[in-house]
Formats: sequence, C-alpha cells, structure tokens
Amino acid sequence: MIRLLNVAGSLCLLILLSPLLLLAAAAVKATSPGPVIFKQRRIGRRRKEFLIYKYRTMRADAPQDVPTHLLQDPGRHITPFGVFLRKTSLDELPQLWNILRGDMNLVGPRPALYNQDDLIALREEFGIHAIRPGLTGWAQINGRDELPIPVKVEYDRYYLEHRSLALDCRIIWRTVKQVLMSKGVVEGAGETKE
Repeated sequence: MIRLLNVAGSLCLLILLSPLLLLAAAAVKATSPGPVIFKQRRIGRRRKEFLIYKYRTMRADAPQDVPTHLLQDPGRHITPFGVFLRKTSLDELPQLWNILRGDMNLVGPRPALYNQDDLIALREEFGIHAIRPGLTGWAQINGRDELPIPVKVEYDRYYLEHRSLALDCRIIWRTVKQVLMSKGVVEGAGETKE
C-alpha cells in the first residue's frame, strides 16, 4: 500500500509539475556549462547505495562528495540560478524519479552521502536503514541543515517509531510551508544559523 501511494504520488507530481521541470532544466542548461542533472552516491534502505538525482546547482568543477553546508565558501561553487533552485528546493524535484524507481519514498529520512560515516553509523545503530529514505522527512521540517547529526538521527528515529499516513501528510504539509519560506537552508560551514 505504501509503495503504491509513493508511486502514484510521484507520478502525479511528475505530470503536474512537468512544465516547471522542463523550465528548470532549460534554465540550468542556459545559465552554466555542464550537465543539467547532478548524480550523487547515497545510502538507501538496508544500506544499499543508489544514485540520487538533482538539478545541478553548482559549477561543474565544484567538490562532488562534500555536503554543501560543510564547504567553507559555498558561494564560490553555486551557480547564480543554483541559488534560486536551492532556496526554493526545486533542485530536489528530479528525486521524484528516484521514488518511481523504488530508491526513495516521498517521506523518510533524507539519504546520507555514501561517505557520511558518522550519520550512517548512528542510523545503523537505531535501525533507521530499515526504511526507504525520503524526499522530505521529520528531520527536514524540524531544522534541516541546521541540525547536528545526533539530533537529526533522533528525529529519524522518532519517524521510524511513529510512521503513519497521518504523520506523512503532516510532514508533506509542513514541507510545503517551509519551502515557501526557504526555512532551514544553510549553505556553508561559516554561515551563521538563524
């Protein structure tokens, strides 16, 4: 049932948002050299690696496997249109394809980079890898990039223990509100957090 809802939801969103998806792809291509889609190795359910898809928001020569919030000077790497995509979270929309493929769900813990050993180990300790990662999640709406890893994992653990359709709907609703306010986005290690 959950898989069916995720497939139906992502398929509907892909169809409804197709004009926006095409417009964003064209803008990425027109405003900076390099591919439109950025692929990155992430950790999924049962610690299986998969490639996550995003619109490319950074220059082609930017570091590939460093979380943006850890970069000392992310502004040097982010393209002008990439700033807009990241602030609005539109760069995440290609992950609807990841949901269709079965790599992700609409809601779940955000997938860790394959080299985020501290996050992966803590999630393993609490059994969080038993569920698919999500496009959005409980930690995303409770702090996003601002959260230290142990706090993020506590939110992931809460989600694991309280999963329900009602909680997923609440998370999706709050995600929409936070995206509209660009809340919780931190772009570098030196950036102050509000």
